[in-house]
Amino acid sequence: MTTAFDPIVLGGKHLANRLVMAPMTRSRAYGPGAEPTELMATYYAQRAGAGLIVTEGIQPSLLGQGYPDTPGLHTAGQVRAWRTVTDAVHREGGAIYAQLMHTGRIGHPSLLPDGLVPVGPSAVTAKGQVFTHEGPKEFVTPKELTEAEIRQTVADFAEAARNAVAAGFDGVELHGANGYLIHQFLAPNTNLRTDAWGGDTEGRIRFAVEVVTAVAEAIGSDRVGLRISPGNQYNDIAEDDPDEVYLALLDRLAGLDLAYLHLMEGPNRDLTPRLRKVWPGTFVLNPFTYPDSTGPDALRLIEDGSADMVAYGALFLANPDLPRRLASGGPFNSADKATFYGGDHRGYTDYPTLPA
Repeated sequence: MTTAFDPIVLGGKHLANRLVMAPMTRSRAYGPGAEPTELMATYYAQRAGAGLIVTEGIQPSLLGQGYPDTPGLHTAGQVRAWRTVTDAVHREGGAIYAQLMHTGRIGHPSLLPDGLVPVGPSAVTAKGQVFTHEGPKEFVTPKELTEAEIRQTVADFAEAARNAVAAGFDGVELHGANGYLIHQFLAPNTNLRTDAWGGDTEGRIRFAVEVVTAVAEAIGSDRVGLRISPGNQYNDIAEDDPDEVYLALLDRLAGLDLAYLHLMEGPNRDLTPRLRKVWPGTFVLNPFTYPDSTGPDALRLIEDGSADMVAYGALFLANPDLPRRLASGGPFNSADKATFYGGDHRGYTDYPTLPA
């Protein structure tokens, strides 16, 4: 029987176990350059016991930033700074993928250079607020991307992936979940386009397919993962019947031989085994456990074949040596609110990374 503590080969790289540190935004790239800091190198190196670390969301371009103090991968300075992080993780024997996240309509002009506004597949305003350096602000109506701008955005993802490899990352994960740009193209309430990138299922999956394909061509498909969250309502997304779209998306991507598919499971758990069945490669599962954090019970998902790897989020924040604690049955530091939000935004008190 395969367990979460057995090794696995991912993209040609031998991983020590099947435990994934899920991507979690921390907003610690302080300063105008949006560059990673020494604190971030320490933070990730402390968690190098994970089979795979997936970083916080990293914007592939200036326009992709939607939160304060999030890091980028679109300048030479950012590439150099990320190298300190990847080197630190590799010294500890870990593997690390960069999550490329374009937030699309989720953001605010105050987070962008003068004259820029958030963009999206259509000019549909998200309900709610975003945190900025001046406090919470209402979302604004995004600028609808033109065809030329869509193609440039695809190119930005590919260039950021090349930068990730140059910075020493083992691969990249494309963030197609949680209501950000790729997800906005997939969802019917945020994509009202009538051109080739909208309308029917084939149109709505086109942007995701183009981004994944371009990145795979840029750095090799065995270094590329994709994260999805069908039916997730976060950031004002509405997908009442996501089955058709996501099964079609996976069908289009199945032949690319990607490193993995990362499913952030929602309340509709019936879709999970269907996606698992049709996906030919490594299947990473971030199980739906709301309102609790993913705990030791999730280890059985490897044992029963529900997934090839299982992702942990908040529990990894509170327990840097989580794989060791899971293997020994605990004890576990509590993944409380202070742990989860520590360092995410300047409005919260920073919560120190716990010692191993």
